[in-house]
Amino acid sequence: MSVSSIAQNVPQLAARRINWTPYLVGIGIGVLSWIAFAIAKDPLGVTTAYSRIAGEVAIPVLGAETVATNSYWKSMPFAFDYGVIFLGGLMLGAFVSALLSGTFKLEYVPDVWKQEMGSSVTKRFISAFLAGIAIMYGARMAGGCTSGHGISGGLQLAVSSWLFLAVMFATGLLTAKLTFRHLK
Repeated sequence: MSVSSIAQNVPQLAARRINWTPYLVGIGIGVLSWIAFAIAKDPLGVTTAYSRIAGEVAIPVLGAETVATNSYWKSMPFAFDYGVIFLGGLMLGAFVSALLSGTFKLEYVPDVWKQEMGSSVTKRFISAFLAGIAIMYGARMAGGCTSGHGISGGLQLAVSSWLFLAVMFATGLLTAKLTFRHLK
Protein backbone atom coordinates (compact mmCIF):
# COMPACT_ATOMS: atom_id res chain seq x y z
CA MET A 1 0.00 0.00 0.00
CA SER A 2 1.57 3.29 -1.08
CA VAL A 3 1.43 6.65 0.69
CA SER A 4 -0.74 8.06 -2.11
CA SER A 5 -3.31 5.27 -1.76
CA ILE A 6 -3.37 5.82 2.01
CA ALA A 7 -3.76 9.58 1.45
CA GLN A 8 -6.77 8.91 -0.80
CA ASN A 9 -8.46 7.00 2.03
CA VAL A 10 -7.95 9.79 4.58
CA PRO A 11 -11.47 11.25 4.08
CA GLN A 12 -12.95 7.87 5.03
CA LEU A 13 -10.71 7.73 8.11
CA ALA A 14 -11.68 11.29 9.09
CA ALA A 15 -15.26 10.12 9.54
CA ARG A 16 -14.07 8.15 12.57
CA ARG A 17 -11.83 10.87 13.93
CA ILE A 18 -10.03 10.13 17.17
CA ASN A 19 -9.32 12.96 19.59
CA TRP A 20 -6.23 12.10 21.60
CA THR A 21 -6.64 13.49 25.09
CA PRO A 22 -3.42 14.77 26.69
CA TYR A 23 -4.15 12.66 29.78
CA LEU A 24 -4.33 9.41 27.83
CA VAL A 25 -1.26 10.31 25.78
CA GLY A 26 0.66 11.31 28.92
CA ILE A 27 -0.16 8.02 30.61
CA GLY A 28 0.88 6.18 27.45
CA ILE A 29 4.23 7.97 27.30
CA GLY A 30 4.81 7.27 30.99
CA VAL A 31 4.09 3.56 30.54
CA LEU A 32 6.30 3.48 27.43
CA SER A 33 9.11 5.05 29.43
CA TRP A 34 8.77 2.37 32.13
CA ILE A 35 8.84 -0.34 29.46
CA ALA A 36 11.93 1.19 27.85
CA PHE A 37 13.75 1.26 31.18
CA ALA A 38 12.64 -2.28 32.06
CA ILE A 39 13.37 -3.97 28.75
CA ALA A 40 16.02 -1.89 26.97
CA LYS A 41 17.66 -0.49 30.14
CA ASP A 42 17.68 2.82 28.29
CA PRO A 43 15.64 6.03 28.56
CA LEU A 44 13.51 7.38 25.74
CA GLY A 45 15.52 9.52 23.34
CA VAL A 46 16.30 9.88 19.66
CA THR A 47 19.26 12.21 19.10
CA THR A 48 21.83 9.49 19.74
CA ALA A 49 20.13 7.30 17.13
CA TYR A 50 20.09 10.23 14.69
CA SER A 51 23.81 10.78 15.33
CA ARG A 52 24.61 7.12 14.74
CA ILE A 53 22.62 7.11 11.50
CA ALA A 54 24.30 10.39 10.44
CA GLY A 55 27.68 8.70 10.73
CA GLU A 56 26.56 5.99 8.33
CA VAL A 57 25.05 8.52 5.92
CA ALA A 58 28.30 10.52 6.03
CA ILE A 59 30.45 7.59 4.88
CA PRO A 60 29.66 7.91 1.14
CA VAL A 61 30.19 11.68 1.33
CA LEU A 62 33.22 11.97 3.63
CA GLY A 63 34.71 8.51 3.30
CA ALA A 64 34.81 5.60 5.75
CA GLU A 65 38.24 6.55 7.14
CA THR A 66 37.19 10.13 7.90
CA VAL A 67 34.08 8.96 9.74
CA ALA A 68 36.00 6.20 11.57
CA THR A 69 38.61 8.67 12.83
CA ASN A 70 36.09 11.37 13.82
CA SER A 71 36.06 11.48 17.62
CA TYR A 72 32.30 12.18 17.76
CA TRP A 73 31.23 9.31 15.52
CA LYS A 74 33.88 7.03 17.04
CA SER A 75 32.16 7.48 20.42
CA MET A 76 28.81 6.35 19.00
CA PRO A 77 29.25 3.92 16.11
CA PHE A 78 26.17 2.76 14.24
CA ALA A 79 24.26 -0.10 15.80
CA PHE A 80 20.81 -1.37 14.92
CA ASP A 81 19.79 -1.06 18.54
CA TYR A 82 16.87 0.05 20.67
CA GLY A 83 17.43 3.74 19.81
CA VAL A 84 17.27 3.20 16.05
CA ILE A 85 14.21 0.95 16.41
CA PHE A 86 12.57 3.55 18.68
CA LEU A 87 13.28 6.30 16.13
CA GLY A 88 11.65 4.23 13.36
CA GLY A 89 8.73 3.47 15.66
CA LEU A 90 8.22 7.17 16.37
CA MET A 91 7.89 7.95 12.68
CA LEU A 92 5.60 5.00 12.03
CA GLY A 93 3.54 5.76 15.15
CA ALA A 94 3.11 9.42 14.15
CA PHE A 95 1.96 8.36 10.69
CA VAL A 96 -0.53 5.80 12.04
CA SER A 97 -1.79 8.27 14.66
CA ALA A 98 -2.40 10.93 11.99
CA LEU A 99 -4.28 8.38 9.90
CA LEU A 100 -6.41 7.17 12.81
CA SER A 101 -7.21 10.68 14.00
CA GLY A 102 -8.19 11.77 10.50
CA THR A 103 -5.61 14.58 10.45
CA PHE A 104 -3.16 13.17 7.89
CA LYS A 105 -2.45 15.41 4.92
CA LEU A 106 0.51 16.04 2.67
CA GLU A 107 1.49 19.65 3.16
CA TYR A 108 4.71 21.25 1.95
CA VAL A 109 4.01 24.74 3.28
CA PRO A 110 1.58 25.09 6.23
CA ASP A 111 -0.96 27.92 6.09
CA VAL A 112 0.52 29.72 9.09
CA TRP A 113 3.93 29.70 7.33
CA LYS A 114 2.38 31.02 4.09
CA GLN A 115 0.80 33.94 5.94
CA GLU A 116 4.07 35.02 7.50
CA MET A 117 6.84 33.82 5.17
CA GLY A 118 5.22 33.25 1.78
CA SER A 119 4.47 30.12 -0.20
CA SER A 120 7.99 29.20 -1.37
CA VAL A 121 8.54 25.48 -0.85
CA THR A 122 12.30 25.95 -1.23
CA LYS A 123 12.40 28.65 1.47
CA ARG A 124 10.32 26.42 3.77
CA PHE A 125 12.56 23.37 3.24
CA ILE A 126 15.80 25.36 3.70
CA SER A 127 14.44 26.98 6.87
CA ALA A 128 13.31 23.61 8.24
CA PHE A 129 16.68 22.04 7.41
CA LEU A 130 18.67 24.83 9.07
CA ALA A 131 16.37 24.81 12.12
CA GLY A 132 16.81 21.04 12.35
CA ILE A 133 20.60 21.44 12.35
CA ALA A 134 20.38 24.06 15.12
CA ILE A 135 18.04 21.92 17.22
CA MET A 136 20.13 18.78 16.75
CA TYR A 137 23.33 20.65 17.63
CA GLY A 138 21.72 22.07 20.77
CA ALA A 139 20.31 18.69 21.77
CA ARG A 140 23.71 17.04 21.42
CA MET A 141 25.36 19.85 23.43
CA ALA A 142 22.70 19.42 26.14
CA GLY A 143 23.28 15.68 26.22
CA GLY A 144 19.71 14.91 25.19
CA CYS A 145 16.65 15.97 23.27
CA THR A 146 13.09 16.73 24.25
CA SER A 147 12.31 13.06 24.68
CA GLY A 148 15.57 12.24 26.47
CA HIS A 149 15.58 15.22 28.81
CA GLY A 150 11.93 16.26 28.75
CA ILE A 151 10.35 12.87 29.19
CA SER A 152 12.93 10.49 30.64
CA GLY A 153 14.88 13.05 32.64
CA GLY A 154 11.71 14.83 33.72
CA LEU A 155 10.23 11.55 34.98
CA GLN A 156 13.39 10.98 37.01
CA LEU A 157 13.17 14.55 38.40
CA ALA A 158 16.67 15.35 37.07
CA VAL A 159 17.46 19.03 37.67
CA SER A 160 19.33 19.28 34.34
CA SER A 161 16.25 18.00 32.51
CA TRP A 162 13.92 20.47 34.21
CA LEU A 163 16.35 23.27 33.35
CA PHE A 164 16.46 22.00 29.76
CA LEU A 165 12.65 22.03 29.62
CA ALA A 166 12.44 25.60 30.94
CA VAL A 167 15.01 26.85 28.42
CA MET A 168 13.39 24.87 25.59
CA PHE A 169 9.94 26.35 26.25
CA ALA A 170 11.29 29.89 26.70
CA THR A 171 13.29 29.61 23.48
CA GLY A 172 10.29 28.16 21.63
CA LEU A 173 8.02 30.96 22.81
CA LEU A 174 10.56 33.63 21.84
CA THR A 175 11.18 32.03 18.44
CA ALA A 176 7.45 31.78 17.72
CA LYS A 177 6.92 35.38 18.81
CA LEU A 178 9.71 36.62 16.53
CA THR A 179 8.81 34.37 13.60
CA PHE A 180 5.05 34.92 13.66
CA ARG A 181 4.96 38.39 15.23
CA HIS A 182 2.43 39.73 12.71
CA LEU A 183 -0.22 37.12 13.48
CA LYS A 184 -2.85 37.95 16.05
